[in-house]
Amino acid sequence: MSQNDPSGRPRMTTTAGAPIASNQNSETAGVRGPLLMQDYQLLEKLAHQNRERIPERVVHAKGWGAFGTFTVTNDISQYSCASIFSQVGKTTDMLARFSTVAGEAGAADHERDVRGFSLKFYTDEGNWDMVGNNTPVFFVRDPLKFPDFIHTQKRHPRTNMRSATAMWDFWGQQPESLHQVTILMSDRGIPQDPTFMNGYGSHTYSFWNAAGERFWVKFHFKTQQGHRHFTNGEAAEIIGHNREGYQEALFGKIEDGQFPRWKMMVQVMPELDAEKTPYDPFDLTKVWPHSDYPLIEVGEVELNRNAENYFAQIEQSAFSPSNKVRGIGYSPDKMLQARVFSYADAHRYRLGTHYEHLPVNAAKAPVHHYHKDGSMNFFGHKSGSLDAYYEPNSFGGAVEDPSFAEPPLRISGEAGRHPHQQQMDDYTQVRALHDTVLTEEERGRLYKNLAAAMEGVSDERILDRVLAHFDAISPAYGAGIRAARAEMAERHRHAAE
Repeated sequence: MSQNDPSGRPRMTTTAGAPIASNQNSETAGVRGPLLMQDYQLLEKLAHQNRERIPERVVHAKGWGAFGTFTVTNDISQYSCASIFSQVGKTTDMLARFSTVAGEAGAADHERDVRGFSLKFYTDEGNWDMVGNNTPVFFVRDPLKFPDFIHTQKRHPRTNMRSATAMWDFWGQQPESLHQVTILMSDRGIPQDPTFMNGYGSHTYSFWNAAGERFWVKFHFKTQQGHRHFTNGEAAEIIGHNREGYQEALFGKIEDGQFPRWKMMVQVMPELDAEKTPYDPFDLTKVWPHSDYPLIEVGEVELNRNAENYFAQIEQSAFSPSNKVRGIGYSPDKMLQARVFSYADAHRYRLGTHYEHLPVNAAKAPVHHYHKDGSMNFFGHKSGSLDAYYEPNSFGGAVEDPSFAEPPLRISGEAGRHPHQQQMDDYTQVRALHDTVLTEEERGRLYKNLAAAMEGVSDERILDRVLAHFDAISPAYGAGIRAARAEMAERHRHAAE
Protein backbone atom coordinates (compact mmCIF):
# COMPACT_ATOMS: atom_id res chain seq x y z
CA MET A 1 0.00 0.00 0.00
CA SER A 2 1.29 3.43 -0.89
CA GLN A 3 2.29 5.74 1.98
CA ASN A 4 0.53 8.60 0.20
CA ASP A 5 -3.16 9.35 -0.30
CA PRO A 6 -4.58 9.92 -3.80
CA SER A 7 -3.55 13.60 -3.72
CA GLY A 8 0.09 12.62 -3.25
CA ARG A 9 0.34 13.94 0.30
CA PRO A 10 1.63 11.63 3.07
CA ARG A 11 -1.13 9.53 4.61
CA MET A 12 -1.78 10.31 8.31
CA THR A 13 -1.41 7.29 10.59
CA THR A 14 -1.34 6.30 14.23
CA THR A 15 2.10 5.98 15.85
CA ALA A 16 1.85 2.27 15.02
CA GLY A 17 1.43 3.08 11.33
CA ALA A 18 -2.30 2.41 10.88
CA PRO A 19 -3.97 4.89 8.47
CA ILE A 20 -6.39 7.36 10.12
CA ALA A 21 -9.79 7.80 8.45
CA SER A 22 -10.78 11.00 10.29
CA ASN A 23 -8.92 13.43 12.49
CA GLN A 24 -11.81 15.87 12.94
CA ASN A 25 -14.26 14.21 15.35
CA SER A 26 -14.09 11.94 18.40
CA GLU A 27 -16.05 8.68 18.46
CA THR A 28 -19.26 9.15 20.43
CA ALA A 29 -22.46 7.30 21.21
CA GLY A 30 -24.67 9.43 19.02
CA VAL A 31 -24.10 13.01 17.94
CA ARG A 32 -24.26 14.40 21.49
CA GLY A 33 -22.00 11.81 23.13
CA PRO A 34 -20.75 10.46 25.44
CA LEU A 35 -17.27 9.46 24.29
CA LEU A 36 -16.37 5.86 23.54
CA MET A 37 -13.37 4.32 25.27
CA GLN A 38 -12.57 2.47 22.07
CA ASP A 39 -11.43 5.73 20.42
CA TYR A 40 -7.76 4.78 20.58
CA GLN A 41 -6.85 7.72 18.33
CA LEU A 42 -8.24 10.22 20.88
CA LEU A 43 -6.54 8.41 23.76
CA GLU A 44 -3.24 8.31 21.90
CA LYS A 45 -3.32 12.04 21.15
CA LEU A 46 -4.24 13.02 24.71
CA ALA A 47 -1.71 10.65 26.27
CA HIS A 48 1.05 11.96 24.03
CA GLN A 49 0.16 15.57 24.74
CA ASN A 50 0.46 14.87 28.45
CA ARG A 51 4.04 13.78 27.81
CA GLU A 52 5.14 16.40 25.28
CA ARG A 53 7.25 18.21 27.85
CA ILE A 54 10.35 16.69 29.36
CA PRO A 55 12.07 18.19 32.41
CA GLU A 56 13.94 21.31 31.41
CA ARG A 57 17.62 21.59 32.20
CA VAL A 58 18.19 22.69 35.80
CA VAL A 59 20.71 25.22 34.46
CA HIS A 60 21.07 26.41 30.85
CA ALA A 61 17.36 25.75 30.31
CA LYS A 62 16.85 28.47 27.67
CA GLY A 63 18.93 27.75 24.60
CA TRP A 64 19.45 28.31 20.88
CA GLY A 65 21.42 26.11 18.54
CA ALA A 66 22.44 25.18 15.02
CA PHE A 67 24.57 22.73 13.04
CA GLY A 68 27.77 23.48 11.20
CA THR A 69 31.31 22.43 10.41
CA PHE A 70 34.72 22.71 11.97
CA THR A 71 37.70 23.12 9.65
CA VAL A 72 41.34 22.72 10.69
CA THR A 73 43.47 25.71 9.66
CA ASN A 74 46.72 25.03 11.54
CA ASP A 75 48.78 21.93 12.35
CA ILE A 76 48.85 21.22 16.11
CA SER A 77 49.85 17.57 15.87
CA GLN A 78 52.90 18.33 18.03
CA TYR A 79 50.45 18.79 20.91
CA SER A 80 47.54 16.43 20.16
CA CYS A 81 47.04 13.18 18.28
CA ALA A 82 43.27 13.79 18.11
CA SER A 83 41.95 12.71 14.72
CA ILE A 84 39.82 15.84 14.41
CA PHE A 85 43.05 17.91 14.20
CA SER A 86 45.01 15.45 12.06
CA GLN A 87 45.20 17.41 8.80
CA VAL A 88 44.93 21.04 7.75
CA GLY A 89 41.71 21.42 5.75
CA LYS A 90 39.96 18.49 7.44
CA THR A 91 36.28 19.19 8.21
CA THR A 92 34.10 17.72 10.93
CA ASP A 93 30.33 18.04 11.34
CA MET A 94 29.25 19.67 14.57
CA LEU A 95 26.38 21.08 16.62
CA ALA A 96 26.40 24.22 18.78
CA ARG A 97 24.02 25.19 21.55
CA PHE A 98 24.12 28.56 23.33
CA SER A 99 22.08 29.32 26.44
CA THR A 100 21.47 31.46 29.48
CA VAL A 101 22.34 29.88 32.82
CA ALA A 102 19.90 31.01 35.52
CA GLY A 103 16.59 31.50 33.74
CA GLU A 104 13.94 28.91 33.10
CA ALA A 105 12.97 27.79 29.60
CA GLY A 106 10.56 30.72 29.30
CA ALA A 107 13.05 33.38 30.41
CA ALA A 108 13.88 36.32 28.15
CA ASP A 109 16.92 35.95 25.91
CA HIS A 110 18.41 39.36 26.73
CA GLU A 111 18.74 39.01 30.50
CA ARG A 112 22.11 39.79 32.08
CA ASP A 113 23.59 36.34 32.61
CA VAL A 114 26.50 34.12 31.70
CA ARG A 115 25.90 32.36 28.38
CA GLY A 116 26.54 28.69 27.84
CA PHE A 117 28.66 27.85 24.78
CA SER A 118 28.53 24.11 24.05
CA LEU A 119 29.88 22.35 20.96
CA LYS A 120 29.49 18.74 19.84
CA PHE A 121 31.98 17.52 17.23
CA TYR A 122 30.95 14.31 15.40
CA THR A 123 34.54 13.13 14.85
CA ASP A 124 35.58 9.95 13.05
CA GLU A 125 36.79 8.55 16.37
CA GLY A 126 33.65 9.35 18.37
CA ASN A 127 31.91 12.44 19.66
CA TRP A 128 33.90 15.16 21.39
CA ASP A 129 31.89 17.66 23.47
CA MET A 130 33.26 21.03 24.50
CA VAL A 131 30.96 22.28 27.26
CA GLY A 132 31.83 25.87 28.08
CA ASN A 133 30.61 29.43 28.61
CA ASN A 134 31.14 32.85 27.06
CA THR A 135 33.49 33.67 29.95
CA PRO A 136 36.98 32.25 30.62
CA VAL A 137 36.33 31.72 34.35
CA PHE A 138 33.49 30.57 36.62
CA PHE A 139 32.01 31.53 40.01
CA VAL A 140 33.44 28.66 42.08
CA ARG A 141 36.48 26.39 41.93
CA ASP A 142 35.15 23.48 43.99
CA PRO A 143 32.21 21.37 42.76
CA LEU A 144 31.01 20.94 46.33
CA LYS A 145 29.82 24.56 46.14
CA PHE A 146 28.19 24.33 42.71
CA PRO A 147 24.70 23.28 43.92
CA ASP A 148 24.79 26.05 46.54
CA PHE A 149 25.70 28.65 43.92
CA ILE A 150 22.96 27.52 41.55
CA HIS A 151 20.41 27.71 44.39
CA THR A 152 21.27 31.41 44.77
CA GLN A 153 20.47 31.99 41.08
CA LYS A 154 17.11 30.24 41.25
CA ARG A 155 13.88 31.10 43.03
CA HIS A 156 13.57 31.57 46.78
CA PRO A 157 11.60 28.58 48.13
CA ARG A 158 9.28 30.87 50.14
CA THR A 159 8.72 33.86 47.84
CA ASN A 160 9.22 31.97 44.53
CA MET A 161 11.16 35.01 43.28
CA ARG A 162 14.80 35.63 42.44
CA SER A 163 16.74 36.85 45.46
CA ALA A 164 19.44 39.52 45.25
CA THR A 165 20.06 38.88 48.94
CA ALA A 166 20.92 35.24 48.30
CA MET A 167 23.25 36.10 45.41
CA TRP A 168 25.27 38.71 47.26
CA ASP A 169 25.26 36.74 50.51
CA PHE A 170 26.91 33.85 48.67
CA TRP A 171 29.32 35.98 46.62
CA GLY A 172 30.39 37.94 49.68
CA GLN A 173 31.47 34.72 51.37
CA GLN A 174 33.06 33.25 48.23
CA PRO A 175 35.53 35.94 47.05
CA GLU A 176 36.66 33.58 44.27
CA SER A 177 33.33 34.50 42.60
CA LEU A 178 34.22 38.15 42.09
CA HIS A 179 36.31 37.54 38.96
CA GLN A 180 33.27 36.08 37.20
CA VAL A 181 30.96 38.68 38.79
CA THR A 182 33.12 41.46 37.34
CA ILE A 183 32.86 39.97 33.85
CA LEU A 184 29.13 39.34 34.23
CA MET A 185 28.45 42.93 35.31
CA SER A 186 30.67 44.39 32.59
CA ASP A 187 29.55 45.30 29.08
CA ARG A 188 29.94 41.66 28.04
CA GLY A 189 27.13 40.58 30.38
CA ILE A 190 24.47 41.11 27.68
CA PRO A 191 25.69 40.18 24.17
CA GLN A 192 23.33 41.42 21.47
CA ASP A 193 22.94 37.87 20.18
CA PRO A 194 24.93 34.61 20.32
CA THR A 195 27.03 35.45 17.28
CA PHE A 196 28.58 38.48 19.03
CA MET A 197 30.25 36.64 21.90
CA ASN A 198 33.33 34.52 22.46
CA GLY A 199 33.22 30.98 23.78
CA TYR A 200 35.64 29.36 26.20
CA GLY A 201 36.28 25.83 27.39
CA SER A 202 36.95 27.63 30.72
CA HIS A 203 38.32 24.45 32.32
CA THR A 204 41.88 23.29 31.93
CA TYR A 205 41.95 20.22 29.70
CA SER A 206 44.92 18.28 28.40
CA PHE A 207 46.32 17.27 25.06
CA TRP A 208 48.62 14.38 24.40
CA ASN A 209 50.53 13.68 21.21
CA ALA A 210 51.56 10.53 19.37
CA ALA A 211 54.69 10.28 21.54
CA GLY A 212 52.60 10.23 24.71
CA GLU A 213 53.65 13.73 25.83
CA ARG A 214 50.99 15.62 27.78
CA PHE A 215 50.24 19.34 27.63
CA TRP A 216 47.68 21.38 29.57
CA VAL A 217 45.32 23.35 27.34
CA LYS A 218 42.70 26.11 27.45
CA PHE A 219 40.19 26.42 24.56
CA HIS A 220 39.07 29.78 23.17
CA PHE A 221 36.50 30.43 20.43
CA LYS A 222 36.87 33.97 19.12
CA THR A 223 33.84 35.48 17.40
CA GLN A 224 34.48 36.69 13.86
CA GLN A 225 31.41 38.92 13.99
CA GLY A 226 32.90 41.32 16.55
CA HIS A 227 31.63 42.07 20.05
CA ARG A 228 28.32 43.91 20.43
CA HIS A 229 26.48 44.34 23.69
CA PHE A 230 23.41 46.00 25.18
CA THR A 231 23.13 48.09 28.33
CA ASN A 232 20.58 47.17 31.00
CA GLY A 233 18.22 49.83 29.66
CA GLU A 234 18.52 48.74 26.04
CA ALA A 235 17.96 45.11 27.00
CA ALA A 236 14.91 45.96 29.12
CA GLU A 237 13.36 47.80 26.17
CA ILE A 238 13.96 44.82 23.86
CA ILE A 239 12.53 42.34 26.38
CA GLY A 240 9.39 44.49 26.54
CA HIS A 241 8.48 43.54 22.99
CA ASN A 242 10.58 40.47 22.14
CA ARG A 243 11.63 37.74 24.58
CA GLU A 244 13.06 35.54 21.82
CA GLY A 245 15.64 37.87 20.29
CA TYR A 246 18.53 35.41 20.37
CA GLN A 247 16.55 32.65 18.71
CA GLU A 248 15.28 35.07 16.10
CA ALA A 249 18.75 36.42 15.32
CA LEU A 250 20.61 33.11 15.17
CA PHE A 251 17.92 31.31 13.16
CA GLY A 252 17.37 34.26 10.84
CA LYS A 253 21.05 34.84 10.06
CA ILE A 254 21.59 31.21 9.11
CA GLU A 255 18.41 31.10 7.03
CA ASP A 256 19.65 34.20 5.19
CA GLY A 257 23.06 32.66 4.51
CA GLN A 258 24.92 34.91 6.98
CA PHE A 259 26.80 32.01 8.57
CA PRO A 260 28.46 32.99 11.88
CA ARG A 261 32.04 31.91 12.47
CA TRP A 262 34.45 31.53 15.38
CA LYS A 263 38.20 30.91 15.39
CA MET A 264 39.21 28.02 17.65
CA MET A 265 42.36 28.97 19.53
CA VAL A 266 44.26 27.20 22.31
CA GLN A 267 46.69 28.12 25.03
CA VAL A 268 49.18 25.30 25.58
CA MET A 269 51.20 24.78 28.77
CA PRO A 270 53.96 22.16 29.04
CA GLU A 271 52.97 19.60 31.66
CA LEU A 272 55.65 20.48 34.22
CA ASP A 273 54.98 24.24 33.99
CA ALA A 274 51.95 23.66 36.23
CA GLU A 275 54.37 23.25 39.13
CA LYS A 276 55.89 26.70 38.54
CA THR A 277 53.00 29.10 37.94
CA PRO A 278 52.20 31.63 40.73
CA TYR A 279 48.51 30.71 40.32
CA ASP A 280 46.83 27.30 40.24
CA PRO A 281 46.45 26.58 36.49
CA PHE A 282 43.63 24.13 37.30
CA ASP A 283 41.57 26.73 39.21
CA LEU A 284 38.43 27.53 37.22
CA THR A 285 38.30 31.06 38.69
CA LYS A 286 41.67 31.96 37.11
CA VAL A 287 42.94 32.71 33.60
CA TRP A 288 46.36 32.02 32.09
CA PRO A 289 48.14 35.24 31.05
CA HIS A 290 48.41 35.40 27.26
CA SER A 291 51.89 36.84 27.63
CA ASP A 292 52.99 33.53 29.17
CA TYR A 293 50.89 31.19 27.03
CA PRO A 294 49.89 32.92 23.77
CA LEU A 295 46.93 31.89 21.68
CA ILE A 296 47.59 29.33 18.95
CA GLU A 297 45.15 29.04 16.03
CA VAL A 298 43.59 25.62 15.47
CA GLY A 299 40.63 26.03 13.12
CA GLU A 300 37.31 27.65 12.36
CA VAL A 301 33.76 26.87 13.44
CA GLU A 302 30.99 27.82 11.01
CA LEU A 303 27.28 27.41 11.74
CA ASN A 304 25.43 26.94 8.47
CA ARG A 305 22.33 24.80 9.05
CA ASN A 306 19.31 25.30 11.27
CA ALA A 307 17.62 22.41 13.02
CA GLU A 308 14.68 20.84 11.23
CA ASN A 309 12.93 20.28 14.55
CA TYR A 310 13.95 22.33 17.58
CA PHE A 311 12.82 19.82 20.20
CA ALA A 312 14.41 16.77 18.59
CA GLN A 313 17.72 18.41 17.68
CA ILE A 314 18.29 21.25 20.16
CA GLU A 315 16.18 20.55 23.24
CA GLN A 316 17.19 16.88 23.23
CA SER A 317 20.84 17.60 22.48
CA ALA A 318 23.03 16.44 25.35
CA PHE A 319 26.54 17.78 25.91
CA SER A 320 28.95 16.35 28.45
CA PRO A 321 32.70 16.58 29.06
CA SER A 322 32.57 12.80 29.50
CA ASN A 323 32.51 12.69 25.69
CA LYS A 324 36.21 12.94 24.86
CA VAL A 325 38.39 11.42 22.18
CA ARG A 326 41.97 10.20 21.84
CA GLY A 327 44.40 13.10 22.13
CA ILE A 328 42.14 15.21 24.39
CA GLY A 329 41.96 14.52 28.12
CA TYR A 330 41.25 15.94 31.53
CA SER A 331 43.32 17.65 34.21
CA PRO A 332 43.27 18.00 38.01
CA ASP A 333 40.61 20.73 37.58
CA LYS A 334 38.13 19.70 40.31
CA MET A 335 35.12 21.32 38.64
CA LEU A 336 35.86 19.53 35.38
CA GLN A 337 36.20 16.16 37.07
CA ALA A 338 32.84 16.59 38.82
CA ARG A 339 31.14 17.64 35.58
CA VAL A 340 32.39 14.49 33.85
CA PHE A 341 29.89 12.68 36.08
CA SER A 342 27.16 15.25 36.67
CA TYR A 343 26.44 16.26 33.07
CA ALA A 344 25.95 12.73 31.78
CA ASP A 345 23.91 11.88 34.86
CA ALA A 346 21.64 14.88 34.24
CA HIS A 347 20.99 13.65 30.71
CA ARG A 348 20.13 10.14 31.90
CA TYR A 349 17.53 11.68 34.20
CA ARG A 350 16.15 14.24 31.76
CA LEU A 351 16.22 12.30 28.48
CA GLY A 352 16.50 8.67 29.50
CA THR A 353 18.95 5.81 29.82
CA HIS A 354 19.85 5.75 26.13
CA TYR A 355 20.04 9.51 25.49
CA GLU A 356 23.22 9.11 23.45
CA HIS A 357 21.39 6.99 20.87
CA LEU A 358 18.98 9.82 20.01
CA PRO A 359 19.90 10.92 16.48
CA VAL A 360 21.21 14.35 17.51
CA ASN A 361 23.51 12.79 20.10
CA ALA A 362 24.49 9.67 18.19
CA ALA A 363 28.07 9.34 17.04
CA LYS A 364 28.75 9.16 13.32
CA ALA A 365 31.65 6.80 14.07
CA PRO A 366 30.83 3.10 14.71
CA VAL A 367 29.48 2.44 18.23
CA HIS A 368 29.93 -0.87 20.06
CA HIS A 369 29.32 -1.42 23.78
CA TYR A 370 27.84 -3.89 26.25
CA HIS A 371 25.18 -1.71 27.87
CA LYS A 372 22.03 -3.78 28.12
CA ASP A 373 18.27 -3.24 28.15
CA GLY A 374 16.83 -0.18 29.96
CA SER A 375 13.85 1.98 29.07
CA MET A 376 13.41 2.97 25.43
CA ASN A 377 16.06 0.57 24.13
CA PHE A 378 15.24 0.73 20.42
CA PHE A 379 18.53 -0.69 19.11
CA GLY A 380 18.89 -4.10 20.78
CA HIS A 381 22.50 -4.42 21.80
CA LYS A 382 25.59 -2.98 20.18
CA SER A 383 28.34 -5.45 20.98
CA GLY A 384 28.89 -6.43 17.34
CA SER A 385 27.61 -9.99 17.83
CA LEU A 386 24.15 -11.27 18.73
CA ASP A 387 25.60 -13.85 21.13
CA ALA A 388 28.04 -11.47 22.83
CA TYR A 389 26.28 -9.64 25.65
CA TYR A 390 29.20 -9.71 28.10
CA GLU A 391 32.97 -9.20 27.88
CA PRO A 392 35.31 -11.00 27.52
CA ASN A 393 33.52 -13.45 25.25
CA SER A 394 34.25 -16.06 22.59
CA PHE A 395 31.58 -14.95 20.10
CA GLY A 396 33.18 -12.11 18.17
CA GLY A 397 32.00 -9.24 20.35
CA ALA A 398 33.76 -5.86 20.42
CA VAL A 399 37.14 -5.78 22.15
CA GLU A 400 39.35 -3.11 23.66
CA ASP A 401 42.12 -1.37 21.71
CA PRO A 402 45.13 -0.50 23.91
CA SER A 403 46.48 1.86 21.24
CA PHE A 404 43.89 4.42 22.35
CA ALA A 405 45.12 4.44 25.97
CA GLU A 406 45.78 7.85 27.51
CA PRO A 407 49.24 8.42 29.03
CA PRO A 408 49.31 8.31 32.86
CA LEU A 409 48.20 11.51 34.59
CA ARG A 410 50.65 12.74 37.23
CA ILE A 411 49.02 13.31 40.63
CA SER A 412 50.46 13.90 44.08
CA GLY A 413 49.45 14.91 47.59
CA GLU A 414 47.50 13.56 50.52
CA ALA A 415 43.84 12.64 50.14
CA GLY A 416 41.42 14.75 52.16
CA ARG A 417 39.33 17.92 52.24
CA HIS A 418 42.02 20.56 51.84
CA PRO A 419 41.20 24.12 52.97
CA HIS A 420 42.15 25.65 49.63
CA GLN A 421 39.76 28.57 50.16
CA GLN A 422 42.16 30.29 52.57
CA GLN A 423 45.23 29.70 50.44
CA MET A 424 44.17 31.29 47.16
CA ASP A 425 44.77 34.80 45.84
CA ASP A 426 41.35 35.79 44.56
CA TYR A 427 42.11 39.49 44.06
CA THR A 428 45.14 39.90 41.78
CA GLN A 429 43.58 38.80 38.47
CA VAL A 430 40.38 40.76 39.15
CA ARG A 431 42.50 43.82 39.98
CA ALA A 432 44.29 43.50 36.64
CA LEU A 433 40.94 43.22 34.83
CA HIS A 434 39.53 46.26 36.63
CA ASP A 435 42.59 48.50 36.64
CA THR A 436 44.22 47.78 33.28
CA VAL A 437 41.83 45.96 30.91
CA LEU A 438 38.63 47.96 31.35
CA THR A 439 38.52 51.55 30.14
CA GLU A 440 37.26 54.37 32.35
CA GLU A 441 33.92 54.36 30.53
CA GLU A 442 33.61 50.57 30.88
CA ARG A 443 34.36 50.82 34.61
CA GLY A 444 31.65 53.45 34.98
CA ARG A 445 29.06 51.17 33.40
CA LEU A 446 30.34 48.26 35.53
CA TYR A 447 29.74 50.24 38.74
CA LYS A 448 26.20 51.13 37.67
CA ASN A 449 25.40 47.53 36.73
CA LEU A 450 26.67 46.28 40.08
CA ALA A 451 24.69 48.93 41.96
CA ALA A 452 21.55 47.89 40.08
CA ALA A 453 22.20 44.23 40.85
CA MET A 454 22.52 45.05 44.57
CA GLU A 455 19.07 46.60 44.76
CA GLY A 456 16.72 44.55 46.88
CA VAL A 457 19.38 43.14 49.22
CA SER A 458 17.61 42.99 52.56
CA ASP A 459 20.62 43.11 54.88
CA GLU A 460 23.22 45.87 54.61
CA ARG A 461 25.73 43.66 56.42
CA ILE A 462 25.78 41.45 53.36
CA LEU A 463 26.70 44.40 51.15
CA ASP A 464 29.29 45.65 53.66
CA ARG A 465 30.98 42.25 53.44
CA VAL A 466 31.04 42.10 49.66
CA LEU A 467 32.09 45.75 49.29
CA ALA A 468 35.05 45.03 51.54
CA HIS A 469 36.17 42.47 48.97
CA PHE A 470 35.81 45.02 46.15
CA ASP A 471 37.90 47.44 48.24
CA ALA A 472 40.58 44.76 48.59
CA ILE A 473 40.59 44.21 44.84
CA SER A 474 41.04 47.94 44.25
CA PRO A 475 40.01 50.94 46.39
CA ALA A 476 38.68 52.58 43.22
CA TYR A 477 36.48 49.55 42.57
CA GLY A 478 34.71 49.74 45.94
CA ALA A 479 34.46 53.53 45.76
CA GLY A 480 32.97 53.40 42.28
CA ILE A 481 30.22 51.00 43.37
CA ARG A 482 29.41 53.12 46.44
CA ALA A 483 29.15 56.25 44.30
CA ALA A 484 26.88 54.49 41.83
CA ARG A 485 24.68 53.23 44.67
CA ALA A 486 24.43 56.74 46.14
CA GLU A 487 23.50 58.17 42.73
CA MET A 488 20.84 55.50 42.29
CA ALA A 489 19.41 56.17 45.76
CA GLU A 490 19.24 59.88 44.98
CA ARG A 491 17.33 59.19 41.75
CA HIS A 492 14.88 57.01 43.64
CA ARG A 493 14.39 59.75 46.25
CA HIS A 494 13.62 62.36 43.59
CA ALA A 495 11.25 59.99 41.82
CA ALA A 496 9.35 59.41 45.07
CA GLU A 497 8.88 63.14 45.81
